[in-house]
Amino acid sequence: MALSAEDTQTAGAVWEKIYADVEDNGAVVLSRMFKEHHHTVSYFKNFTQLQSVAETASAEEIAALAEVRAHGKKVFLALNDMVPHLNNVDALKETIAPLAKKHATELKVDVKDFEIIFDNLLALIGEKQGADAKTAFKKVTDLIYEEIKAAY
Repeated sequence: MALSAEDTQTAGAVWEKIYADVEDNGAVVLSRMFKEHHHTVSYFKNFTQLQSVAETASAEEIAALAEVRAHGKKVFLALNDMVPHLNNVDALKETIAPLAKKHATELKVDVKDFEIIFDNLLALIGEKQGADAKTAFKKVTDLIYEEIKAAY
């Protein structure tokens, strides 16, 4: 189910603000995931810096790692590709399908871990833009998560 025109417009405005600082915000979302859900570190065996400090570093220290910053940016770029399609589910599915397939088959990521990323993203939006923005963008993360699950 696509979002309404009003929901799409509101979500676009929320996303524009959080995406303006793509590298920092992406790194924060991932670093919180790594600290709060340590099992997710195992998906990133090639991140040698992360592997060496994950047990002892703070979320802020993890967010400063170049490999975490780069992947956080990559996550946000993927979301940025999805946001323009919120009012067109077929286009959204086409955008999500390759990402979901890669994470399901090649990377062996549990689909539930996308929900962790979205929860962290919503928390960050709430901190930076307030509860109304968080509530508005939850419609987006719910839609994207449902489409990711369907593509798995």
